Amino acid sequence: MLVNILIFLLIGAVAGFLAGQLVRGEGFGLIGNIIVGIIGSVVGGTLFGLLNIDIAGLLGDIVVATAGAALLLVVFNAIFNRRR
Repeated sequence: MLVNILIFLLIGAVAGFLAGQLVRGEGFGLIGNIIVGIIGSVVGGTLFGLLNIDIAGLLGDIVVATAGAALLLVVFNAIFNRRR
C-alpha cells in the first residue's frame, strides 16, 4: 500500500512537472507539481475515459496525467489571464 502511494505521488510529480514545462516553460516546485499532477490525473482520466481511450502501464498513466494537467493549466491560465 505504501508503494502504491509513493508511485501515485511520483506520477503526480512527473506529470505536474511535464505539464508545467509544456504550458509555462517551468515547473511549480515539488509540492506544486504533485498537486497539479494529481488533479491532472483526475481530469485526464475522466477525459480519456469519456473518449474510450485506454493507455495501459506506468508510461500511460504519466501520459494521461500530463495531458490532464496541461489542459487544467491552459484553462486556468485562460480564466485568470483574462481578468487582468
